[in-house]
Amino acid sequence: MANTNETAYFDLHTTGIGYLNRIREVKPRGKGKPFLAVTVAALHGSSDQVEYTYIDCNVVGAEAEKLVRRCQQAVDAGKKVLVSFRIGDIWADSFTYEKGEKKGQPGASLKGRLLFIGWIKVNGELAYQAKPKPTDATTGTSTDESSADSAAA
Repeated sequence: MANTNETAYFDLHTTGIGYLNRIREVKPRGKGKPFLAVTVAALHGSSDQVEYTYIDCNVVGAEAEKLVRRCQQAVDAGKKVLVSFRIGDIWADSFTYEKGEKKGQPGASLKGRLLFIGWIKVNGELAYQAKPKPTDATTGTSTDESSADSAAA
């Protein structure tokens, strides 16, 4: 039996569809590398009374970053950029309002890591579709699912 020093992780992934907003390059104060950030207005609720939950995301991974950068011009032009997404490790960040009517009051925002974009529609027209992942012929699961199952075991 081989001994491995591999660390197991438990992933918390949220999937859905939503609109991209506020695509920006963030330059941290002090130390740290600049990173791409985006706010996703995730849709939920009844289709005739849609509600939105806003999630501020760091864009993680070369493919997701490339796709978000590709959408920058359309978002800046006010076009509706709808995506299917996978966001990882969502957490709440508390803060105190510094200006406006709510100055001095506590607030909270959702944050996460934008990991994957399945498709992109700009003003209703399909602009990108991810290629399907190969499946494991013996189990019928995708390679992501089978690796997650083995990590959880």
